[in-house]
Amino acid sequence: MREISVARFVRATPAELERTVTPPGIVEYEGSFSVREARETGEGWVVVVRGGGMTFQLAFERSEHGFRYEQRNGPLETLVTTIRWRAENDGARATMDSTVSTGVPPRALTDRVAAWKRRGELRRALDRLAADVE
Repeated sequence: MREISVARFVRATPAELERTVTPPGIVEYEGSFSVREARETGEGWVVVVRGGGMTFQLAFERSEHGFRYEQRNGPLETLVTTIRWRAENDGARATMDSTVSTGVPPRALTDRVAAWKRRGELRRALDRLAADVE
C-alpha cells in the first residue's frame, strides 16, 4: 500500500471551491476515466466511471472543506482519496491525498507503479481544477 499527497495553490477562495467542485468534476479533472452516471444518495454521491475496458463505482462523501472517496468493485484492492482546501493568501491551498494498493504480487513493485500513476492523476486533477477556477 502506498500513500501519495499532492498540493497546489489555486486563485479561488474556499467558498468558490465549495460551489465549483463536484464528485463528477473530480473524476473528469483526474482524466483517467469518464463519468457514465452520477447520483446523489442519502450518504453522498455514487459516480459510475468507465475507462480502459473497466466500469466501476466511486463512492463520495462530503467532508469539511472537500470530499473523501473510495473505489467500489474496481480494479485495485484499495483506492481511497481525499480532496480538501483551506484559505491561503488570496486563494486556497488544494490538497489531494490518496492511498493505493493493487493487491497483485509483487506488491513492492506493483504498488509503486500504481502510486506513480496515481500521483500523475492527482497532479492533473489539481492543475485542471486551477485552470477551471482561475
